[in-house]
Amino acid sequence: MINVDLVWFNAGGGHRAAAQALEEVIVLQGRPWRVRKVNLTEVLDPSRLFRRVTGIEPEDVYNLRLASGFTLGLAQELKLLQGMIRVAHPTLVQRLARHWSATQPDLVVSLIPNFNRALHDSLALARPGVPFVTVLTDMADHPPAFWVEPGTLQHVVCGTEHAAQQALAAGVARPRIHRSSGMILRPDFHFAPPLDVASERRRLGLDPRLPTGLVLFGGTGSRVMKRIAEALPDTPLILMCGRNDALAEALRGLPSRAPRVVVGYTHEVARWMRLADFFIGKPGPGSLSEAVQQGLPVIVTRNAWTMPQERWNTEWVQAHGLGVVKRSFREVHAAVAALVADLPRYRANVQGMHNRAVFEVPEILAGVLAQTRTLGVETASSS
Repeated sequence: MINVDLVWFNAGGGHRAAAQALEEVIVLQGRPWRVRKVNLTEVLDPSRLFRRVTGIEPEDVYNLRLASGFTLGLAQELKLLQGMIRVAHPTLVQRLARHWSATQPDLVVSLIPNFNRALHDSLALARPGVPFVTVLTDMADHPPAFWVEPGTLQHVVCGTEHAAQQALAAGVARPRIHRSSGMILRPDFHFAPPLDVASERRRLGLDPRLPTGLVLFGGTGSRVMKRIAEALPDTPLILMCGRNDALAEALRGLPSRAPRVVVGYTHEVARWMRLADFFIGKPGPGSLSEAVQQGLPVIVTRNAWTMPQERWNTEWVQAHGLGVVKRSFREVHAAVAALVADLPRYRANVQGMHNRAVFEVPEILAGVLAQTRTLGVETASSS
């Protein structure tokens, strides 16, 4: 049995979701692999010292910023974080090397940024010859040393041609750059059961004849959703609040002339998206890809508050004609009017996008494993 380790952490939620989706598809495909999800935080801080001292997990600092909407300055904080990781590199390598020595992986797949040099170097130290693959869960890299680590034997899987070109420019050898057709999505975004959208909308109090927006800002919501709802009193909305119960309660209390549905935490995001006509949210790679996969044109913003690794995503939206990009959600009323006025064209553009990444990535990983075994045989034969 081949041990395949998927490395993730909880910052933002997309890394964990990608690991879970890959594990599910690998099992569905019947591959002879033992998939093990590795939470990097637990490996580096097994005694949970950070939580005992501060009362929260390290990733919660980032997640609380997302929930509050206060993301200004994250680009500068990223540089500080990367500097701290460089200083701690020898310690990180030794701790990770002990983990790889104990667990004996045959393939390590990183679904996280910033720590890829430490992951690569520690694996090379503990398990020479075992391949290391980084699957970008962003549409674009944010060089230097965010996803791609020049000067290593890192394989990179890129969901956009732009990211592949960034990897090439960073010095990654072309054979180590692998293209998928998009971001990794859970299988339920690909296998849609029958759904009578008109009947379900009527059951929820939504008029099936009126264009309905779905507002989503990740699993913890965002207070900007309240401003969006207040700006759109005449637009039917499905408001996805995730685990943010206080936000859900506040949204239910807002007056509106159009019907609204406020949704708490759910595993049925794909189904809720199918009940809408367009998406309003931040330009995160996961939520954007999910919306497009479900046939929804998008409304997003790009400004100083946009996270640096997500800014290129708005160019992707504009280049493919997938929706409307504004500087601020203060312009959301005009954005909705523009999108609804040209909804058939936007829908046609969205339907022209085809993402099968979650099924493609296991095949890429199998190819890397096969190549490694072949090289190992050739090396042994020549020695």
